[in-house]
Amino acid sequence: MFRALYDWTLRLAGHRHADRYMAAVSFCESSFFPIPPDVMLVPMILARREKAYWIAGICTLFSVLGGIFGYAIGYFLYESVGQWVIQLYGMADRMDQFRQWYADWGAAIILIKGLTPIPFKLVTIASGLAEFNFLIFVVTAAITRGARFFLIAWLLKRFGAPVQRVMEERLNLIGWLVLAALIGGFALVALL
Repeated sequence: MFRALYDWTLRLAGHRHADRYMAAVSFCESSFFPIPPDVMLVPMILARREKAYWIAGICTLFSVLGGIFGYAIGYFLYESVGQWVIQLYGMADRMDQFRQWYADWGAAIILIKGLTPIPFKLVTIASGLAEFNFLIFVVTAAITRGARFFLIAWLLKRFGAPVQRVMEERLNLIGWLVLAALIGGFALVALL
């Protein structure tokens, strides 16, 4: 199951539009798409380690731009689109609590949650909903997403060959662990 996805992503990394695909996934994930860009980021960097920082930069830039779109959903469209996304993730009954958290800890929430497997779109939509300071939102989103994606790029650029070997040898185990982390992120949101 994971081998086909891994092989497809490696082929995609060599495609002439690979950077555009990464940009699209990064943008969508920060506002409404459930799959994190790491699923594309890791194989793309492994396939083109010499462009690791370029790929991480695209991922960061479009993740922040998607985050701005998510912020706009929360700020302008909460009654229609925003509520639907929040309900999809089981957070509808906790939005008042989340707003209070933003009043007390807004920047820290963005910085911490941007590094975790908790879906970033929840943070972006909630930031708009809470009417959190837009400039601080953009700066903290850029810091947290950049830290995450550039750390991955640095690690894969530096240790890429052994990492790729381990990934290919234990692809099913790694695939299941990534899937468990993704589900765990959603479960953690439900528990908060």
